Amino acid sequence: MKIQETGVLPLLPGLLQPQSSCSTRVANIIAEVAKNEFMRSPCVEAGLIPPLIQLLSSTDQEILLQTGRALGNICYDSHSLQAQLINMDIIPTLVKLLGIHSHNTALTEMCLIAFGNLAELESSKEQFASTNIAEELVRLFQKQTEHEKKEMIFEVLAPLAENDVIKLQLVEAGLVECLLDVVAKTVDGEREEDVTQLKTASDLMVLLLLGDESMQKLFEGGKGSVFQRVLSWIPSHNHQLQLAGALAIANFARNDGNCIHMVDTGIVQKLLELLDRHVEEGNVTVQHAALSALRNLAIPVVNKSKMLSAGVADVVLKFLQSEMPPVQFKLLGTLRMLIDTQAEAAEQLGTNGKLVERLVEWCEAKDHAGVMGESNRLLSALIRHSKSKEVVRTVIQGGGVKHLVTMATSEHMIMQNEALVALGLIAGLDLVSAEKDFVGANLVSVLHKLLSDEKSAPEIKYNSMILICAVMGSEPLHKEVQSLAFIDVVSKLRAHDNKTVSHQASLTEQRLTAQS
Repeated sequence: MKIQETGVLPLLPGLLQPQSSCSTRVANIIAEVAKNEFMRSPCVEAGLIPPLIQLLSSTDQEILLQTGRALGNICYDSHSLQAQLINMDIIPTLVKLLGIHSHNTALTEMCLIAFGNLAELESSKEQFASTNIAEELVRLFQKQTEHEKKEMIFEVLAPLAENDVIKLQLVEAGLVECLLDVVAKTVDGEREEDVTQLKTASDLMVLLLLGDESMQKLFEGGKGSVFQRVLSWIPSHNHQLQLAGALAIANFARNDGNCIHMVDTGIVQKLLELLDRHVEEGNVTVQHAALSALRNLAIPVVNKSKMLSAGVADVVLKFLQSEMPPVQFKLLGTLRMLIDTQAEAAEQLGTNGKLVERLVEWCEAKDHAGVMGESNRLLSALIRHSKSKEVVRTVIQGGGVKHLVTMATSEHMIMQNEALVALGLIAGLDLVSAEKDFVGANLVSVLHKLLSDEKSAPEIKYNSMILICAVMGSEPLHKEVQSLAFIDVVSKLRAHDNKTVSHQASLTEQRLTAQS
């Protein structure tokens, strides 16, 4: 505090000269002073940051070290000050220093600590990407034998690898080979540091695969050595590797070409065997990751029948009793992808009373919006893709109709549309059985609101009118339609910009007039 009181701080910038013999001492004093959080603002106000930045051009390693400490302490825990350093191009300067002084342990650590702090700011990523940081960090990593030093480098790599440009640079610099080497050396290790390094390396590997370019480079048409090594993680006895392997497959499965190749080369069986092991072992993260991979693989149309034949649906259904929302969410998404355009599978699943019962239960999972949304969508999909009266009856008996009516009021247009198409099929295939549920769920009022709302998309208006016509065969529903003066709403839609909507409005008006 005495420094502040005696007014010494404003005098220090003049003493910070690259060639000055006292610069090391002054930088050291500033570093010590700035350990006190109340002294950081006075250091900034005294104008110490610009001359400290200039000192980084020094060739004296001790000056560099004390300067780095001073800047680090002044800017500690302050994103605004760190952003100021970034704007002063400190990143290229520090990367250059790391390359020149990589043999100096203290300076190297100073640079790594600075990188770790700066890399957390999004504004730093572009500047990092314009340097050779990837090469420097990989080179440094390859030389390290100590666990603590590797961990320091990992702490810099993780935030940097969130940027797609830097992901590719790290892959091209050979980071993946380093990570695979760490995995191979630590997979059977029982020391805590082995477990930590295995997790960090495999997690970072998965992160690199989140970039489209870096992922494709490592996939190499399914023949890449990295891809093959990752595949070998899935049958591993180690849960962390199983998890990383399944997540890696999910990331590789982000385009149709990769998905088709992987299904053709037998990857589905490996994932099913992994899931089977975790019905009993019950590792939730592994279950979630394996289901994510299967869901992505099921997106291309040509894969669906192959995966159904391989028994994917049967294995996925084993997790129906899971109480873990992340697993429930992926389970639902996987089944929905599998039955898309697959009438036979949709009918088989749609007549599974236990599945429908669970879906109806999850449709009420208000604490988990994702699970609730996916349950509704799967319920709708079972009807839409099967077009089966038996499926409709199973859904009616299971109490699913009211949830589909609620789904028609969703804020997401795609879900509204899916619900309306499913409700139309229910009305067309078994109106008598559904009548009571339609009345109880206020279906007619919902349709009136959708048709009256100017914001409703053309598809919503069209399918709402189709559904109105479909329910006219029910006396109580017919009475509700008449009481709400639907003709007035529909007649206005004859002038709608969309020709399909205007044409359907004319047909619907004729139907309503004829049955009034």
